[in-house]
Amino acid sequence: MNTLTTAPLAPLIERLYAQAEAATSPDLANVPDAERNRLMHSKTEYLALYTLLKDLWLPVSRDTGTLLYMLARSTQARAIVEFGTSFGLSTLFLAAALRDNGGGVLIGSEFEPSKIALAREHFTEGGVSDLIEIREGDALVTLASGLPPSVDLLLLDGAKALYGDVLGLVEKHLRPGALVVADNTNYCPEYLAHVRSPHNGYLSVPFADDIELSIRLA
Repeated sequence: MNTLTTAPLAPLIERLYAQAEAATSPDLANVPDAERNRLMHSKTEYLALYTLLKDLWLPVSRDTGTLLYMLARSTQARAIVEFGTSFGLSTLFLAAALRDNGGGVLIGSEFEPSKIALAREHFTEGGVSDLIEIREGDALVTLASGLPPSVDLLLLDGAKALYGDVLGLVEKHLRPGALVVADNTNYCPEYLAHVRSPHNGYLSVPFADDIELSIRLA
């Protein structure tokens, strides 16, 4: 028995995945594939892209969510930072781990106000809202200050082209042994080059389809 596999969180997560799978984006449907791919790699037009994606949930997979819970539990995480909250599914997995670790704080960043409003409803329904602080706005601003002095886990699941920039903001707070989980890394070769370099203080490995799991060594 734990927070992740019991009510109210377990049935909530299942319901939210069903909603996520049914969601559509008429705005995005009108964008050609080549333009969509260009926007995914852009460091200057990411706000325009994610405005187009405002109706999509963009959650991590169920397996990735379970992995996040396991990683946060096994490291006894008490301070987590998340880039890209969306409607809050990945946040629920991480907050469940914090609850089962005895408490802590998860700081998330999301620029779309409608997503934040609904995510907060989900956090309340799941009984984990007391563990979560969502910062509204561009993560390059909202995560630039006011972070815990020691961060145990960083999840990167927002605008892919910004993974390296967000890591740069959080890096000085990562304790030795902290984990960095990056989703959809096929869009961010510069980030992969950074965490895989033997000179930048990480040990990193690709995991599953397009996840990169890294540990901060120093």
